Amino acid sequence: MTSYGVLGVGSIATAIITGLCDGVVEPPEIVLSPRNAERATKLAAGLPSVRVAIDNQQVVDDSDVVVVCLLPIHAAEVLAGLQFRANHAVVSAIAGFPVAQLAGLVAPATDIARSIPLSAVATRGSVTPVYPATPAATGLYDRLGGSMGIANELAYESVSAASATVAAYFRYLGTIADWLSGRGVPTAPARRYVADTFAALSGELGSPGADFAALAQAHTTPGGLNEQFARDLEAAGTYDAVQVGLDALLARLAQK
Repeated sequence: MTSYGVLGVGSIATAIITGLCDGVVEPPEIVLSPRNAERATKLAAGLPSVRVAIDNQQVVDDSDVVVVCLLPIHAAEVLAGLQFRANHAVVSAIAGFPVAQLAGLVAPATDIARSIPLSAVATRGSVTPVYPATPAATGLYDRLGGSMGIANELAYESVSAASATVAAYFRYLGTIADWLSGRGVPTAPARRYVADTFAALSGELGSPGADFAALAQAHTTPGGLNEQFARDLEAAGTYDAVQVGLDALLARLAQK
């Protein structure tokens, strides 16, 4: 069975490790970086196939696939100080690090892929974009809900930009809840109502190839309130602003 070494044990790495091991009959062997000692130790204590290395080099030495979950500001320095083998596979979850840049840091390893895992991999409930779709990357994320191979690095960076819309989504929900609070609905019930309303819609997104236009139409009554609100947002340029914002994110990613 493939063994995994994880460099950087933040929230995404924790989700990956949890998804690989929690409730799994035959979990893979996983070696963790000691950098975040408290979190790494806690994971190792709760998951029998997980252990903490003495240093980052041991993580690399004792694994077949190295999963890199380092912060972008630390990644180059940490990777440059490590010795990789030619037969290593590397799967990166670092934002803004092109394959060519990674190749210069992990040579002589050449089996390199990038990925955009979300926290839902902890419950094996999220498809993860990968570029290129190497066997190591697809093998990892197929254990965690599925992998989505991306054709080229520009398309990959576009998906990366799209994944940065989550905070804006929660601000949108927060704006609705705050509007309710300003009109006499107590804050806690207002937030609960908005959260429940949108959580109830998540089931409609579960089918493959969700048609967002069709879903919007299904929730629109001609002359109704949903239609009016969507029309007002369109008139205000809200949807155009989303595309402009995504273009700006992609331009930022392309400069790295």
